[in-house]
Amino acid sequence: MGLTVHLAGISKTYRGAPILKDITYTFAAGQHYLLMGDNGSGKSTLFRIAALLEAPDRGELRYLDGDRVLALDIDLKRKITMVFPKVGVLSRTVFENVAYGLKIRGMNNREIRERVAGSLEKVALTHKSAQLATTLSSGETMRLGLARALAIEPKVLFLDEPTTHIDKHNTRLIEEVIGRIRQEQALTLIIISHDPAQADRLGGRRLWLSDGKIEEQ
Repeated sequence: MGLTVHLAGISKTYRGAPILKDITYTFAAGQHYLLMGDNGSGKSTLFRIAALLEAPDRGELRYLDGDRVLALDIDLKRKITMVFPKVGVLSRTVFENVAYGLKIRGMNNREIRERVAGSLEKVALTHKSAQLATTLSSGETMRLGLARALAIEPKVLFLDEPTTHIDKHNTRLIEEVIGRIRQEQALTLIIISHDPAQADRLGGRRLWLSDGKIEEQ
């Protein structure tokens, strides 16, 4: 079903300039959102705060499983993940890159093999399993980032500009993967996009971040 992410009075300032201003919004469990806004509007900052990668200056962030408020601890962090516009990879095979997050979670080898195989199939990278990840194209690397995220079966998935600077072929494949995620996986999905046409294709509830505040479109 995914988790609910509740932001209450979130504010953030960089070098004296307010980036986020008293943002209060609830991302409902299992729903899908498109967050849009001009460059520099604070979208990525909001994502990093919501994904527990950065602390706000003021305000409260809560994750809820149903009515139960979850502790902001390592157990919760392992249920959420964020894919950045520039995916970092280990100098290992594609398979090993996807398996890494599962190994640190203590999964057995059989489950790791099954999850990695399933994730690579979803992103059409099965044939690249044994290839060194650092030799992939930029589009393939983004698909690897998606496979790595899907393998851990997150309850909340943040995608920050998943098709920026990526060719049309890989953009189409990535959008198809996102479409399947929406249909097949029980999670809360929040995507940053700068492209209104892409937002139309992906669907979901559309939000606009401007002047440090969120508005529903």
